[in-house]
Amino acid sequence: MKILIINPPHLSIGSRMPNEHLPPLGLLSIGGPLIDAGHEVKLLDAEFGPLKFSTIVDEVLQYAPDAVLLGHSGSTSAQPIINSITQLVKEKMPAVTVIIGGVFPTYHWKEILDKNPQIDYIVCGEGEEITLHLITALVQHTSPELIKGLAFRANGIALKTAAPENIKNLDQYRIGWELMGNYHYTYWGKRKAVVIQFSRGCPYPCTYCGQSLFWKKWRHRDPQLLADEIEMLHHQYGIEVINFADENPSSNPKAWREFLEALIAKNLKLILVGSIRADNIVRDADFLHLYKKAGFERFLLGIENYDEVVLEKIKKAGTISKDKEAIQLLRKHGILSMATYVVGFGEEKTRDFYNSLKQLLSYDPDQVQLLYVTPHKWTPYYEDVKDKEIILTDQRKWDYKHQVIATKYLKPALVILYVKLIEIIMQTRPKAVLRLLFHKEARLRSAMRWYTRIGRRVWFYELYQFFFVTKLTKKVVKMHEFWE
Repeated sequence: MKILIINPPHLSIGSRMPNEHLPPLGLLSIGGPLIDAGHEVKLLDAEFGPLKFSTIVDEVLQYAPDAVLLGHSGSTSAQPIINSITQLVKEKMPAVTVIIGGVFPTYHWKEILDKNPQIDYIVCGEGEEITLHLITALVQHTSPELIKGLAFRANGIALKTAAPENIKNLDQYRIGWELMGNYHYTYWGKRKAVVIQFSRGCPYPCTYCGQSLFWKKWRHRDPQLLADEIEMLHHQYGIEVINFADENPSSNPKAWREFLEALIAKNLKLILVGSIRADNIVRDADFLHLYKKAGFERFLLGIENYDEVVLEKIKKAGTISKDKEAIQLLRKHGILSMATYVVGFGEEKTRDFYNSLKQLLSYDPDQVQLLYVTPHKWTPYYEDVKDKEIILTDQRKWDYKHQVIATKYLKPALVILYVKLIEIIMQTRPKAVLRLLFHKEARLRSAMRWYTRIGRRVWFYELYQFFFVTKLTKKVVKMHEFWE
């Protein structure tokens, strides 16, 4: 079968502002098994440009596929874009089979199928195996009802088959790296880069996060096989930067250490970045030198909030003392820390923003990123906020960088001003400036300068967007009403 995989353009600030792009790992992971099964597969990465909808349709018509596949890692905010693209494609090519997947479609499959007749199938869950079974069924003209993890219409009624089992062996299906083609994927200052996963899932039950629900069980790849794959990417594709997409790659310290040692043995000149839990950094204090030796330059740490009561409520399962200790340990080993802090978990007042700033100053991270809570319907946290009012009804902007939930005590304009004030204080405080200018490692100075340049553009862009572009709703809209 002739298949076109489309990475749709995204409106998120993270996609548009850095002027750099990373390959869509999820779509490459879908493509690899299809290629190995003998299908003709091509990737259209519409993030580059970004491509206009009309251009995307023209590309589809020119390639003339039997099926188009679409998905996006930021799938809540990307879904309206996918809906529009597929509608335009189907109008021009009524016979083409349209298949979508991702986290949002997995949970909103009925709503999507009911409102979007142009979408034929929705892959619910891990896509490699389900998509391969679906394409095989289409080729052989067999019933899709026997395929687990699939949503579609039967006699005009939307239905979903039984839930699939987890892929037990994450090395079973090959990532289709060749689909990157001539796209120039870069990160960390125009260096050739890819996204990769050591693991899937997260064993922690944070109520606002859907990772443990979507992936169901934490699993990891074979440490040696992943090290071999990274070596191949470095030599064959010239990759210099590896961005780990894991929520928590080090959940199994033994396997994680084996991977670090296997990669160190390759003696590759790489830059590694990723996310990790602060308490795991503290746990691994005795072998953090291996993190550094393997090439890690920065870890994102989800600090989330200053209030222990709030952290307990959202089941963060971390402590303020370990957050601070993790940042100190990373600095001791020459690894940058980025603290992410989420606004909106409580009914913040001015004093709460002041306390948040004090807490972040005491942590003393190298970089900060403030986000807004964006509740997803499938998470336990949704039940806590489903009766709250929302101020943003444009789903395309539900991307953690736009305010969604109305705050009881503060106007939205004041919230964003407080957020921007905290960011500028944190990034211009003397300690941060001194590290930026005089850090003993030149490559870390370079990394901090790169992030500072992007952060400066984003800072002004967010303010401009909020006050002059984004339209907040003037109606009273409850969260549950928005999703009905």
